[in-house]
Amino acid sequence: MTLQELAQIVAHRAEADPSESWTAKLLAQGPEKAAEKFGEEAVEAIIEAIKGDRAALTREAADVLFHLLVMLHSQAVPLSDVMDELARRQGQSGLSEKAARGK
Repeated sequence: MTLQELAQIVAHRAEADPSESWTAKLLAQGPEKAAEKFGEEAVEAIIEAIKGDRAALTREAADVLFHLLVMLHSQAVPLSDVMDELARRQGQSGLSEKAARGK
């Protein structure tokens, strides 16, 4: 499965009845709730990475990717915009790119 395919699944589930779809239910609660859920999943992935549990990290990383796409959908940010930003950064060192952003 590609990230684009997963983004399409999120978009499809977003149109479902919130009583029948976790994604639709989460999105119905607003973008703040989608962002909160993404943050929770990210923290869980960090914990598993620190613990060194590869299987658990794999599961949590899947949750992170899924909930990132839900959060992006909640803000009407298409995955293609994110991929375009990554492409823009290609050929530039991470240090140079970060310095250009002033961070």
